Amino acid sequence: MLVQRILAIILPVFITIALGYGYARWRGEGVRAEMAAVNRISMDVLCPLLVLTAFASKDFDLARNANLIMAGVLISLGSGLLAWPVARLLRYDARSFVPPMMYNNCGNMGLPLAVLAFGQAGLSAAVAVFMACNLVYFSAGIKIIESGRGAGSGTSWRFLSSPMMIAMLAGIVIAATHVTFPDALFKSLQMLGDACIPLMLFALGVRMLDVSLKSWQIGLVGAAVCPLTGIAVAWLLDGWFAFTPEHRAQMYLFAALPPAVLCFLVAEQFDQEPDKVAAIVLLGNLAAVVFVPLGLWLGMTPS
Repeated sequence: MLVQRILAIILPVFITIALGYGYARWRGEGVRAEMAAVNRISMDVLCPLLVLTAFASKDFDLARNANLIMAGVLISLGSGLLAWPVARLLRYDARSFVPPMMYNNCGNMGLPLAVLAFGQAGLSAAVAVFMACNLVYFSAGIKIIESGRGAGSGTSWRFLSSPMMIAMLAGIVIAATHVTFPDALFKSLQMLGDACIPLMLFALGVRMLDVSLKSWQIGLVGAAVCPLTGIAVAWLLDGWFAFTPEHRAQMYLFAALPPAVLCFLVAEQFDQEPDKVAAIVLLGNLAAVVFVPLGLWLGMTPS
């Protein structure tokens, strides 16, 4: 059954988070300092390599997925625009609430879900929206997080020099020019990139020690707003783009995904209410049990 397949992806996510939480409870306060170095390595090395190798994969075709990439960009931007008035209405800090609405779990949840739902042929389309989501978050999303921090005008485009943005721009060039890496090099880079997924989840579990009861409120709101705004934008785009049935299903699956674990690492790096972002991520991934089947049903139902 489809629900069983989805649970097979989601349950390991929560088991890994629980292990991180258990480790932090066992080791005590000192574990935060230990994880700071791990998070830095994830952000500067492992996560950029995950992005780079996704673009450099032989299964990825930039031209064939152009419409889907554009839809992914519009869904990410549209979700942020729709989430902004929600943040203002509920008096949340937009720098904490809006970026996770723009960047969903299209990597460590979206890619395997696409393979399970659509077979190996669905991986290329999943990588396309993965690229679009990364492009929006590490440009507009990071700019939102940086806003109001008193940085000088000379640093306003600092995000372009971040490891993730460099990896993404390099990946776009590689995908467009069809450059191929030697197998040994590609496998080495891919193994390092894949390592960031469990490390991010483990780090989220460690951070859950700091989640207060107040944070659960913003977590519940974010868990609903992220997929609902995404699905709303996807529904609007469904009438504007001439999607193939496969791309249409991929678009709705992408739109229904929860906030990405990476949002928590970025919030911690910028000290932008990481406890609240952690609650959004955790409850959002739990709510995926409801919203991911909804997205799949909408995508697979003929328009």
